[in-house]
Amino acid sequence: ADYLHLDVMDGHFVPNLTFGAPVVQCLREKFPGVIFEVHMMVSRPLQWIGDMAKAKVDIYTFHLEATTSPKDVIEKVRESGMKVGCGIKPGTPVQPLLDLAPLLDLCLVMTVEPGFGGQSFMANMMPKVRALREAYPSCDIEVDGGLSPKTIEVAAEAGANMIVSGSAVVKNDNPKQVIELLRSTVDKFRKA
Repeated sequence: ADYLHLDVMDGHFVPNLTFGAPVVQCLREKFPGVIFEVHMMVSRPLQWIGDMAKAKVDIYTFHLEATTSPKDVIEKVRESGMKVGCGIKPGTPVQPLLDLAPLLDLCLVMTVEPGFGGQSFMANMMPKVRALREAYPSCDIEVDGGLSPKTIEVAAEAGANMIVSGSAVVKNDNPKQVIELLRSTVDKFRKA
C-alpha cells in the first residue's frame, strides 16, 4: 500500500469507537517510513490536532460536518506540520468541499456512511468526485467505503486517485494482488 489510512472514531461523530493518538504513536514506532493518514471521524477535530502531530501523522483528514469553522482546522493542521484533508459524508453536498479545495491537500468523498466497515459502495457519490476532478485536475481525491476490485473502475473513472480499501484487502487471500489491481486501475484512468 502507498499509505496507511487510520480510522479514528470518537463514538460521537460516528457511533463506533476506535483508538486515538497513543495507538497511532505506537504504530508510528513500528512503521517509521510509512505515510500515515488519520481519518478523524470525531466531533471536535480541532481538539486532536496537537496529539496527532506529536504522533507524527503525515495527513490529518477531518469531516466538514464536524466543524463550523473548517478554515480554522485547516490552519491549525498546517501550523502543526501536517498535510490536511477534508471529507464529506454521502448526504453532504459537494459545493462546500469544492469551495475549500484550494486550501486542502486532499478531498475525501465518503462512498459509505462513515463509522462501520464492510458496507456496500455508493456509486451515486461519483458525481461529487467528478465535480472535484473537473474543478481541480491536480487535487488528490480520496474515496472511502466499499472499494474493491468490483467497484474500483467506476471510482477511478470518476477521478478518484486515492483509494481506501479495508475489507476487500484484509479479507482477501492475496491482499498484495488486490492492492496492485486497485493501483493499476487508478493509474490507467489517470493517464487517460
